[in-house]
Amino acid sequence: MSTRTTSLEKIIVLDFGSQYNQLITRRIREFGVFSELLHNDITAEEIKKHGNVKGIIFSGGPHSVYESGAFTVDPEIFELGIPVLGICYGMQLTTHLFGGTVESSPTREYGPAKVEVFNTDSGIFQGLSTSEEVLMSHGDRITAIPEGFTVTASNDHTPFAAFENPERNIYGVQFHPEVRHSIHGNDMLKNFVFNICGATGDWTMANFIEMEIEKIREKVGNKKVLLGLSGGVDSSVVGVLLQKAIGDQLTCIFVDHGLLRKDEGDQVMESLSGKFGLNIIRVNAQERFLSKLKGVSDPEQKRKIIGNEFVYVFDDEAAKLTDVDFLAQGTLYTDIIESGTKTAQTIKSHHNVGGLPEDMQFELIEPLNTLFKDEVRALGTALGMPDSIVWRQPFPGPGLGIRVLGEVTEEKLEIVRESDAILREEIAKNGLERDVWQYFTVLPGIRSVGVMG
Repeated sequence: MSTRTTSLEKIIVLDFGSQYNQLITRRIREFGVFSELLHNDITAEEIKKHGNVKGIIFSGGPHSVYESGAFTVDPEIFELGIPVLGICYGMQLTTHLFGGTVESSPTREYGPAKVEVFNTDSGIFQGLSTSEEVLMSHGDRITAIPEGFTVTASNDHTPFAAFENPERNIYGVQFHPEVRHSIHGNDMLKNFVFNICGATGDWTMANFIEMEIEKIREKVGNKKVLLGLSGGVDSSVVGVLLQKAIGDQLTCIFVDHGLLRKDEGDQVMESLSGKFGLNIIRVNAQERFLSKLKGVSDPEQKRKIIGNEFVYVFDDEAAKLTDVDFLAQGTLYTDIIESGTKTAQTIKSHHNVGGLPEDMQFELIEPLNTLFKDEVRALGTALGMPDSIVWRQPFPGPGLGIRVLGEVTEEKLEIVRESDAILREEIAKNGLERDVWQYFTVLPGIRSVGVMG
């Protein structure tokens, strides 16, 4: 890990299974402070290796602290001298570990609520009102706080809605400041991040570019990298970033699998090869992909087939090159979270992390795997990329193959391709590209009938 990376201020969010985990991380990054989501089984010694950790947040979660096998933390974390904020389950866990009492609540509290704030001169509520509207979401409640802790907010249903122990730099709230329903939740998080943790806000896209280029050069050395260009925002940004970092050590393979949007192949070549000088090998593999997909209707199976075949095409092309060691991908932070963690069930495998064959011949390099989508767009802008690329609609690696429900055929692809082009044209005509985050057409695998009358 480079010196520049380890000196970066960061807030660590420990994952206890809350649906709002990503949101906590995003909020803090919006303040200009780097934040990452880690599993709750991390040890205090491992946290030390993360460099300049300014604060630790325990997320909420669906479990009860007194359940068998309930998530907990290494108690040595509290001895690191790093400020800790427990949110919902995180506050209950802190209470439990320090000798307080947590019990099942006779009245579960879900939704907006008012809390009375007792101290607005310091701590989480500094500068705020004595009455705050927040979002509650808990079935257990704290009935006795640990010795040395002071109640800082309360209401009739939740007498211990927030507490603090400034001497030990430990804070807790029984609501979710990260959600918009908590009206001044951002201010509460800012109080923790800046006033309590002492962060200054040193995370910018300019800094990210410098650090990532340093990391890429350190990892790659004088070796060569292959990048698969899909035509989407993510792989395009990766390409420009890698070009800036390692220049002609990068070779891009643009696999035209026949599952792209209308005219997308030509647009990719024109914009990235022409303006930014990327060395791009274009491979027309439509027949190969459609042959593999013939008769396949299951969406998860289609994802795996397309992901595998994509890498196999890489293998074929790499055999024509020499000394290629790395495969670059546009994997995002959300891709990794979306594909399942220890605290959440996998809903679907993501195309960037779920379809790779075990015998893949390349080592992965994923420069964007700590970024959210909006941050990737900001990165592209900082790299000087035009809006036509940076604000291109999100497009999955398997392409139109997963926007055709059921078996994929050339005829079905053409229908989706044309309908998608019409939709995008109309959205653009009305100036709605930035207002509508994602829009596309899907061809369902069903027949419908019209009713006259």
